[in-house]
Amino acid sequence: MLRGIGGSGVAFAHSAGRRSVALTRRDPLAIDARMPQFLEAVTPDEARRILGRFPAVRRTERVTLAEARGRVAAMDVHAPERLPAFARALMDGYAVRARETFGASESAPVYLALAGVVPMGSAAPGPVPEGAASGISTGGAMPEGADAVAMIEHCRETGQGYVELGRAVAPGENVLGAGEDVAAGTLLVSRGRRLRPQDLLALAAQGITEVEVEDRPRVAILSTGDELVPVGCRPGPGQVRDANSVALAAQVEEAGARAILLGIGRDDPEELEKAIAAALPGCDALFVSGGSSQGARDATSQVLARFGPPGVLAHGIAVAPGKPTILAAAGEKPLVGLPGHPVSSLVIARLFMNPLVRALGGETGALDPFVGRVRARISRAVASKPGREDWIRVALRGDVAEPLLKGSGAISTALHADGLVCIPLDSEGIASGEVVEVALL
Repeated sequence: MLRGIGGSGVAFAHSAGRRSVALTRRDPLAIDARMPQFLEAVTPDEARRILGRFPAVRRTERVTLAEARGRVAAMDVHAPERLPAFARALMDGYAVRARETFGASESAPVYLALAGVVPMGSAAPGPVPEGAASGISTGGAMPEGADAVAMIEHCRETGQGYVELGRAVAPGENVLGAGEDVAAGTLLVSRGRRLRPQDLLALAAQGITEVEVEDRPRVAILSTGDELVPVGCRPGPGQVRDANSVALAAQVEEAGARAILLGIGRDDPEELEKAIAAALPGCDALFVSGGSSQGARDATSQVLARFGPPGVLAHGIAVAPGKPTILAAAGEKPLVGLPGHPVSSLVIARLFMNPLVRALGGETGALDPFVGRVRARISRAVASKPGREDWIRVALRGDVAEPLLKGSGAISTALHADGLVCIPLDSEGIASGEVVEVALL
């Protein structure tokens, strides 16, 4: 069922009839199918709350570690054994009894008998005798009796079978004890974490060769518009290539899903409805690219409403670029009408579709759609209209953010943008020289 805020939700019960769905209200934020469709744009936060109701897909598969980077863990993974399995040296030097080095200094060194060298890749041949030191390399197994490593920089072999120590060491110094890194039973990876190289490092160090991961959600992308032609075709007068679907597919894949390109549909409501109905059984979400401009937007909204209740959940978001975005649902599957302008489509996909896709894939936690954030000084003033959230494309020149203010149909602004700067809903703009936060793309 669609999730609600605070653990409650909106329950849907499908009947045998054509897209007949019963709606149960459980909280004030639940969607009422009897309400008229939104006539005014919802705020970005309201849009996120709507999208946050959709449940994760919850299909799993087992993959090797080589295939697991970027996948989402489907279960908690605990350490089956302690790491390291034995106490080991953290520095090149000499394994010693720390108490036998006390008082050592450059002016009054301590001399210990050299008791051989600990071979790498095997246990020490025997304990360190009293008053002796064993040579050891980083990662070597500490011999019995030794509890510290004197760094090689502070030691000198005399040539007469002794090691001169010019510095004292404390017990445990330069040693990683058995189980000190990871204790057996430690939680290594929690369910819902997108697996990073360092996560795979921890799993591999435990001898884990496979991991259960969430299956990637399947996101269908349907381009609409009588003016569109395939990317490989030469456009005629009044025609443009369907570049949006390629960019959307890339964003969907980057967010961890499988993109299913459905091709180009015409601006015909019946054709659009048939295409959506045919695609829904094979996907977990469907994005309609284009058809959200004035006139065509109303037709798209009407078609999406036919897949309810709940149907259309929001008819516009108070954000620029991308205000005419449509949010809808066919049962538990999200349907989104994205703007046709290239930059509008990219920005909306980054702000709202990226977190949605990642949540559908089972990822949990704070789902920031950006790769990072930096602070920079804006190079010139940018005006904004209160009541909408403006996202300005910027190019970074050192610690200066230069606004790229061409319209949302200008692909060059997306090409040259290093990040986006948000102007809040209640702001009238940014002053020249103001320090801003840049969300990196």
